Amino acid sequence: MNGSDFRDYFTDAIRFWEPRRILYNLALAGIVVAYFASGYPASRSVLSIDFALGLFLLAVAANVAYCAAYVADIFVQASGFREVWKRGRWVLFATGTLFAAIITRFIAMGMFHPGD
Repeated sequence: MNGSDFRDYFTDAIRFWEPRRILYNLALAGIVVAYFASGYPASRSVLSIDFALGLFLLAVAANVAYCAAYVADIFVQASGFREVWKRGRWVLFATGTLFAAIITRFIAMGMFHPGD
């Protein structure tokens, strides 16, 4: 295995994961907006600079977590299962997005519906 192989794996991973990052972020943002809207007008009271900074921190953390998919993707691409993996890696995307959505839901519930 040479450096050119790894470059191909990295390029392929970027081509697959980066367009889907938009869908991932839209899904998580949609959950936050839905919980904000469902708690409106009471949820308006939590809006502040500190809230915005906390939300930004959570968004960055969610995108760092998204990058974990690269580790799995490149590892499997370097194995003998590359072709099978390339057809089925959407399962990792769907599972990871669902997992992040569940975490986002619980955090949004705590932000906009404390005590429910």
